[in-house]
Amino acid sequence: MAAIADKFSRLAALKSARQAIRRPDRASLRAPDQADPLGQLPGAAVAKNHFGEHLAIRNWFSTPEYVEPSRVTLSLLSHTRDESISRKTRAALNDPSKWLFLDTETTGLAGGTGTYAFLVGLGWWDAAGLQVEQFLMRDFTDEYSMLQELATRVKERPVLLTFNGKSFDWPLLENRFKMTRSLAPPKLAAHLDLLHPARALWKLRLGSVRLVELERRVLDARRLGWHREGDVESALIPQHYFDYLRGGPAEPLVGIVRHNQMDLRGLAALFGQINAMLSESPGFLEECESLDLFGLSRFLERRGETSRARSACAQALAIGLPADVRLKAQRELALLAKRHGEYERAAEIWQEMVNHCEDAVHACEQLAIYYERRARDTDRALEYAKLGLAKLVRKHARALHGLREPYREARFARQEKNFRERVARLERKALRPSFPSRHRGAPGVEEPKATRALW
Repeated sequence: MAAIADKFSRLAALKSARQAIRRPDRASLRAPDQADPLGQLPGAAVAKNHFGEHLAIRNWFSTPEYVEPSRVTLSLLSHTRDESISRKTRAALNDPSKWLFLDTETTGLAGGTGTYAFLVGLGWWDAAGLQVEQFLMRDFTDEYSMLQELATRVKERPVLLTFNGKSFDWPLLENRFKMTRSLAPPKLAAHLDLLHPARALWKLRLGSVRLVELERRVLDARRLGWHREGDVESALIPQHYFDYLRGGPAEPLVGIVRHNQMDLRGLAALFGQINAMLSESPGFLEECESLDLFGLSRFLERRGETSRARSACAQALAIGLPADVRLKAQRELALLAKRHGEYERAAEIWQEMVNHCEDAVHACEQLAIYYERRARDTDRALEYAKLGLAKLVRKHARALHGLREPYREARFARQEKNFRERVARLERKALRPSFPSRHRGAPGVEEPKATRALW
């Protein structure tokens, strides 16, 4: 045994005495060359780490100002069907010092292994304002260095806030990390994609929820101190970068850096607006457009906040909605009232909807159910069932003038069958004796209240 140990000790002595190279966590910075036009950007420096160099641009902006995130907002934005995941996400979100706003500029929108993120913009709250740091690849050889620095920042602040970042920016960056075969993608504690709540809250009014549109019509970017005049068009950004790599001018890249800065500032301001809307900041909802309130109602309803959803929907209807949206709002408000146990209020809304062609059939069906099961008025239930059937047949007859659609035909057949079965059942029920007792079948005798309640 001693001989074997001696052999291993002699083999170990043959190992190289070279010490392991320690990779620094942060890159060292130096001033860029005077001849480099990109180096003239405010806050620009050349960053160097174990993998090479890249251009780093760092600036602080006083606007948008820091806003304290509401726990209600964080709960709504991180809501998932898996409550255990939702709790972990909310725990990570509770510390805004760990937040990192992220936006990228890429060589294309197709994704895949051939798409590079040549500019990565990061932002975080600092001194009541927004600190912005951008990493720019001056050539493809800068990618490893840039990704190393990005991994360091994400490790420090592992909570991402993006705009369409779950579908595009972060999967693209993860793919670039994997392609290096040297750098593992950093782990995130949480990721909020603000595109989805923005779409829910403002798409009805704006149609487009591009960040530029949101800045102009929701955030009031001019008031916050920046504007998009002379901005680079997003569709031209990949071509400007390829032209630069082929020896073209660097001036368009200066515009792209500024474009990315404005995107990050817009992203931070957008969170502040969403936070104010979801947390019901005092007086904020009174200034909201009716379509935005209806969007808020639908967003809250999908997350189980039925009471707040009902209030927002009622407020939107009170302010006034376009005719097509008003019908949808009335329908949803009636359903919310029904789920909340306010059946009389729901019936009142359905009564208003009976005269509208679009939702009249649905309103008649719901009124038939209400009068049969809640009001215990078989005659009124039968009346609305017959009215709903007649409106359904007329609606289908008008639709026959257009092209026949198999789905529409099948839907009509199913609805007609349900209505006819309901009418037949109510007619039988209307012909039953007035009370189920030993005098059952005797006409003219009023049914006891206790017995009638069982029907």
